[in-house]
Amino acid sequence: MNQPSHDDSLFDHCPWLFAGQACEEQRAAQEQRQKRLLAGPGEVRLGEGCFVAESAAVHPDVLHLGDRSYIAAHAYVTGGIRTGADCTVNPFTVVRGTVTLGDGVRIGAHSSLLGFNHGSAPDLPVHQQPVTSRGITIGDDVWIGSQVIVVDGVTIGDHCVIGAGAVVTKDLPTWTVAAGNPARRIRDRREPRGTRRPVGTEALAEELPAFAENARAQAADLLDRSWRPGTGRYVDRPGTEPTVRAHCDAVEIADLLLGVAPPHLPAAEHVERLRAVQDPATGLVPEYGAPPPLPGPAGLPEDGAEAYHVLCVGYALDLLGSSFAHPVHAVRTTTAGLLVRHLAELPWSDRAWHAGAWVDSWATAAHWNLRAGGEAAEPGALEALFGWLHTHADPWTGMWGSPTRETGRLQMVNGYYRLTRGSFAQFGLYVPYPERVIDTVLDHARDTRHFAPGRENACNVLDVIHPLWLCARQTTHRGEEARAWAASQLSAALRRWHPGQGFGFGPGPDSTGPGREPGLQGTEMWLAIIWLLADVLGLADVLGYRPRGIHRPEPAPSTQRPA
Repeated sequence: MNQPSHDDSLFDHCPWLFAGQACEEQRAAQEQRQKRLLAGPGEVRLGEGCFVAESAAVHPDVLHLGDRSYIAAHAYVTGGIRTGADCTVNPFTVVRGTVTLGDGVRIGAHSSLLGFNHGSAPDLPVHQQPVTSRGITIGDDVWIGSQVIVVDGVTIGDHCVIGAGAVVTKDLPTWTVAAGNPARRIRDRREPRGTRRPVGTEALAEELPAFAENARAQAADLLDRSWRPGTGRYVDRPGTEPTVRAHCDAVEIADLLLGVAPPHLPAAEHVERLRAVQDPATGLVPEYGAPPPLPGPAGLPEDGAEAYHVLCVGYALDLLGSSFAHPVHAVRTTTAGLLVRHLAELPWSDRAWHAGAWVDSWATAAHWNLRAGGEAAEPGALEALFGWLHTHADPWTGMWGSPTRETGRLQMVNGYYRLTRGSFAQFGLYVPYPERVIDTVLDHARDTRHFAPGRENACNVLDVIHPLWLCARQTTHRGEEARAWAASQLSAALRRWHPGQGFGFGPGPDSTGPGREPGLQGTEMWLAIIWLLADVLGLADVLGYRPRGIHRPEPAPSTQRPA
């Protein structure tokens, strides 16, 4: 075999030079290289202006290279690889398994993207373990430094920068600059270097791991406290009746802190019991002992446990690896016209929380219908929802609804959280007017009627931090103020833990919701709130847990997004 010329070796290692400097003979050799790939056993598509080094070991099942993308010298590429335009796999890089890249992804030399894994159960030798693959997804405009490792199951959002030598084991949101082993967020790429952290952040970085370790050690005790073996059901806290939500909260807490189903029943029995409470005719979930629910005018009841059960039961089943037994027929049959009429009739002016909660439940039901492989609702209804929301958001506040004399911005901000959780956040879409939302939320957070010491409850803190966290993915507007608020709330939240019992919903005697006694609902909510507060400060990774249910930070998996 003839050794490559100096120029051939140069292009293999620096393929970005090929288009401007290669001679005709070298262009002909590259054309033959690509023809061999196209004629090979895998499904190969190569865009315009691509380059694949002769020395690269490229043996894919699927290889789709976007325009002007290249694979450099000695790269090792197998599995199913799909890239957008202007992507680079630099020398000695390994890309294996199921890997999807957006546009403009730069992967530094000697890096490894491993979109597969082996089992490690003790009953089989490692070489006999099954191979699994959840895949790696990387967004647009991402720079991955040299010698980075990205493991299976990770999603890296748009515009991220990953420092050399990092080991990425968890998802990274858009605009993240991350480094280290394991990779941790350093800052938002849009923020200037040297942006100040709030006072006390360093102390919180030390407190958070100890809190999480303590919570994990006591998780079994707090779950036992709410388990009623006589009925085989969960209560929120001693002295209360069993509820469907309590069972779901137990599943969420066990997943967060223990990584397994609650230990009182096998996972399969948890699934069987939660699936059994769904009404097959409507797809809705009544409370224990309640009659089958009646659908509302656009599918869902206006209020009540049935509407929230669409969220909590669906996500509890999802965490257990299952799903609803039936579609949510009450939403599946909603037409676009009926939905738009009902949206206009919701009580936005004086009960924006109720309006937002209804949208959350409707959109989540549509999501479960999509996940089941069917239609979300009648054709055009899901698109009509997002169209209506975009055209009715107030450009001055970024929200839907109005302040009230009695509670100020409480209804509209809390309604905003519920509405955007089930719609924009769940479907992975940007919210309108994010800067105005941040202004509104930070103004609300200064309202002493709701946020003076001793008055905060889980609902009100969650409904501030989630919008701040969500909008920070689109803008750095007033980021320093948002982080300062998060730091103060996080410090206070960590001190609300009751040993062996978890969190109460709210510390004040006049709290709405379950009150100040520790229980499953307060614990589930505050654990998610603490993660969101910590993530705004760039500290979430030290907790060692990440919400995967109702409060998951990533868009929920779905079969499609609305156009």
